[in-house]
Amino acid sequence: MIGHPDFVTEPWCLRETGLDLGLLAQTESLFALSNGNIGWRGNLDEGEPHGLPGSYLNGVFELRTLPYAEAGYGYPESGQIVLNVTNGKPIRLLVDDEPFDVRYGELRAHERCLDFRSGVLTRRVDWVSPAGRAVRVTSTRLVSFVQRSIAAICYEVQALDDPVRIVVQSEIIANEQLPTPSGDPRAGAALETALVQEKNASHGARAGLVHSTRGSALTVAAVMDHTVDGPDGTRVEAESFPDLGRTTVVATLEPGQRLRLVKTVAYGWSGSRSVPAVWDQADAALAGAMETGWEGLCAEQRAYLDDFWARADVELDGDTSIQQAVRFALFQVLQAGARAEGRAIPAKGLTGPGYGGHTFWDAETFVLPVLTYTAPDAAAQALRWRHSTLPMAIGRAGQLGLAGAAFPWRTIHGEECSSYWPAGTAAFHINADIAAAVVRHVRATGDMAFEQGIGLELLVHTARLWRSLGHHDGQGRFRIDGVTGPDEYSAVADNNVYTNLMAQQNLEAAADAAARHPGRAGELGVDAEEMAAWRDAAAGMFIPYDEALGVHPQSEGYTGHQVWDFAATTAGQYPLLLHFPYFDLYRKQVIKQADLVLAMQLRPDAFTREQKARNFDYYEALTVRDSSLSACVQAVIAVEVGQLELAEDYLAETALMDLDDLEHNTADGLHVASLAGVWTALVAGYGGMRDSGVTLCFAPRLPPGLSRLAFGLLMAGRTLRVEITHTAATYTLGDGQPLQLLHHGQPVTVTAEGPLTCPIPDPPPTGPKPTQPAGRAPTPHRRSGT
Repeated sequence: MIGHPDFVTEPWCLRETGLDLGLLAQTESLFALSNGNIGWRGNLDEGEPHGLPGSYLNGVFELRTLPYAEAGYGYPESGQIVLNVTNGKPIRLLVDDEPFDVRYGELRAHERCLDFRSGVLTRRVDWVSPAGRAVRVTSTRLVSFVQRSIAAICYEVQALDDPVRIVVQSEIIANEQLPTPSGDPRAGAALETALVQEKNASHGARAGLVHSTRGSALTVAAVMDHTVDGPDGTRVEAESFPDLGRTTVVATLEPGQRLRLVKTVAYGWSGSRSVPAVWDQADAALAGAMETGWEGLCAEQRAYLDDFWARADVELDGDTSIQQAVRFALFQVLQAGARAEGRAIPAKGLTGPGYGGHTFWDAETFVLPVLTYTAPDAAAQALRWRHSTLPMAIGRAGQLGLAGAAFPWRTIHGEECSSYWPAGTAAFHINADIAAAVVRHVRATGDMAFEQGIGLELLVHTARLWRSLGHHDGQGRFRIDGVTGPDEYSAVADNNVYTNLMAQQNLEAAADAAARHPGRAGELGVDAEEMAAWRDAAAGMFIPYDEALGVHPQSEGYTGHQVWDFAATTAGQYPLLLHFPYFDLYRKQVIKQADLVLAMQLRPDAFTREQKARNFDYYEALTVRDSSLSACVQAVIAVEVGQLELAEDYLAETALMDLDDLEHNTADGLHVASLAGVWTALVAGYGGMRDSGVTLCFAPRLPPGLSRLAFGLLMAGRTLRVEITHTAATYTLGDGQPLQLLHHGQPVTVTAEGPLTCPIPDPPPTGPKPTQPAGRAPTPHRRSGT
């Protein structure tokens, strides 16, 4: 889509200068606004036409039965699906009794712009009604980062040529009619009229609705109020019905005159409080926002983002399309997690209903690294949500006959929602991914209180799972058999290298943290014997290696499997899971997404440079990237092994995943993990950033097409700015105590007294460019100019 002639490449915004109705669903995702608590898809103000209406509250879901042809012990019985809540976006306009609808009359101009610095979506439309009345409509929409329950719209209508009678209907609507998600009638049945009316009221320019959900027993309130500025005689009244609140504004405009309406919407929800309490919650949030006013809300939004960009901005010279893409990505990742506060970060954020609104391991492994170093409070909140689900995870482990906690593969509320156990229950690596996020957060922030409380409890219960799940064999090796790693084209395998290495790190981290906090560890029942058992398991962890090929098999015996017949697979048969049975995929060498390669990124200490190069070359020939999670990982390791041009192609693929709709499913929401991967590909890839466990390491190296890369990080409350050229890297510490780093393996100290510039050594020799499966090489990236 970004290549569509209606889109303009700009460094600080996403701008669309026309309106292609065939792309409505995709642009609704791209122009979505969220703060991690509220999500509004970028639907047109008037509500129609639309691709997919969408208003979401993080954690509000409905239940649906998970049917099985054959029942099995331990199968999840109930699924969860994100719910389209009360829609507060619609503002309908009638011009001399004719509805404003872009499909009728004459659309002279239409422009939308998502501004990454101000955090607002603006729209400007020049329209002539079928009767010949010309008006200009301007709207600005925001979802507040500062007041997490608030969204607002400033809507203006101007008469252009003739006097016109204007009627504006500002609405909140429940139980909107929706297309059936993914053609699944069970999901459609769960969502049909899912909201049951509890209360409606109106007064002055204000209206509100309260509903409850049928299955999940949640209560949701939405309340709106308005300020109106119009010519003398402007009339305002509000009314409410069970599923509709409406405020109507009537005015007559002379040419050049404007009617201005500011609509403020507040949401509240709860799974335990009463209807009056939830109504009061939304009403109080609305009162605070009305006191702030529209200009105040905009000023708060800009100040919040000024603070974020001051520490998190990524600048690059040499490719304007990637520059735009990385800022779009950072903005959307921030939107996904900024104010989630006790809720999950879904795979699609709050931009659409894709994946049922579930969160996966994507959050901890791809999204939280970005937030940890740029918005650490948001990362901490995400881990607090995982901790809040710990009782359910402990119960799930017990159901499976295991100790510790078994966190769900996919969920909204905390229960396992995957009805396909080989890809769900067997993907135990989610435990180690959560543990790694805890370790990363503590190292980056130095928050020992977090480690002693939430962190230690998560580490202990995840470590107990591994000690229970694995076993020592006759050779003293600690084996973890029958699990599924990140690659979803392999399942129920023995000793998946990624899983074993991450479990090893989990066990060591739990033992170390328990030793640092013996009192708290004792409260959790951890004793010296259990800590020793964790260390023994970690020391004996079995990491398979194929001596004949000189590579690590993805799992034990994997390199002995038959290689997939890529030459006989047509372009139309990708993604493979839609055209071939899993049975066939599972027993052959074909990889959906980076698995062993991801292990090399997250556990670089476990591989030599030579092993990384051989492994990367081997798995490039098998990886088809039927997942959006792969390209960023491949970009990182491509840089490390010296394949800089290949890394550039993978960077472009992850950067343009949604902007170009590469997987043809942007319509149901953005790929938040892939968006986070843009930052990873640049910072961990070209910046060479790794967390060694003691300090941050950098091994920067730019490709020929980029002349400069700069990015910021937060480390223990200190802002570190890294600027890279082809010949040198400059490290600048904002303030605070000196910071110890490694630069291309050499220890350096950065102080607040001034920048430190280090030369970049010549690259070591590299092998030939690796090949990918037939037809699955990344598209060569054509850089846009500076």
